[in-house]
Amino acid sequence: MNTVLNAGFPDPALLVASPGLAQSSPDVLAVLLDVLAHGLLVLGEHGQLLHANQIARMELHRGRVLCKAGDEIQAVTAADNKTLQLALTKAAAGKRSLINVSGAGLNLMLAVVPLKPEADRCRSRIALLFSRAEVCESGMFGFFARSYGLTQTEEQVLAILCRGLSTPQIAVQLKVAVSTVRSHVRSLCAKTGSCGVRELVNRVAVLPPVAPCHLVQIH
Repeated sequence: MNTVLNAGFPDPALLVASPGLAQSSPDVLAVLLDVLAHGLLVLGEHGQLLHANQIARMELHRGRVLCKAGDEIQAVTAADNKTLQLALTKAAAGKRSLINVSGAGLNLMLAVVPLKPEADRCRSRIALLFSRAEVCESGMFGFFARSYGLTQTEEQVLAILCRGLSTPQIAVQLKVAVSTVRSHVRSLCAKTGSCGVRELVNRVAVLPPVAPCHLVQIH
C-alpha cells in the first residue's frame, strides 16, 4: 500500500510536521482517500490496478460501468473500453482526458489524470477520478439537512431538485400536487436562507465531497 500511494505523491516526509510520523503518512492518505465521496483509482500505464478507494471498490464490485479483468481495469462496454484505453494512452504521454462510461442505467464521468512519476523510476501512474453520481450521495447532504432542520420530505424534495428535475416532474415522482411541491420548496428556501432554487442547489453542490459514514471503512 505504501509503495502504491507514494507513486505520484510528494515525499511522505513533506506531508507531516513531525519526522516521526513520516512513515505512517501513506496510511493516513489511504484513510483520507476512503473518506472521499468520489471514487478514485490509481492505475499503471497499461491500466493495471494499483489502488482503489472505498467508493471505487464498491463500483468495481457492482460492475455497472467498470470492471476488473485480471489486473487491469476495463469499461463494461466495448465502445467505452476503447475510449478508456485511448485516455490511458494519452495519460501515459502526460495528457489529461475527460470521458464518460455508462452501463446499468448509470452514466459516470471520469477524469483521467497522469501523475508525476517516481523520482527513481520512469513508470507512469494514472489517476481515474469518478464524478459523484448524485449530490445527495455525499455524507454532507444529510448533515446539511439536519443542520437546517429539514423534514424527511423536504430532504427528499431537495435531493430530487439537485438531480435537475422541475417542480411538475417532482410532483409526478412523489405523486403529490404541484402546489405541495412548491410549498416544500418555499420552506426549503426559508429554512436555508436561499433566494431561490438555483442558490439552494448551488449551496448543496459545493458541500465538501465526504462519503456517508456507513460507506467509510477504516482499514
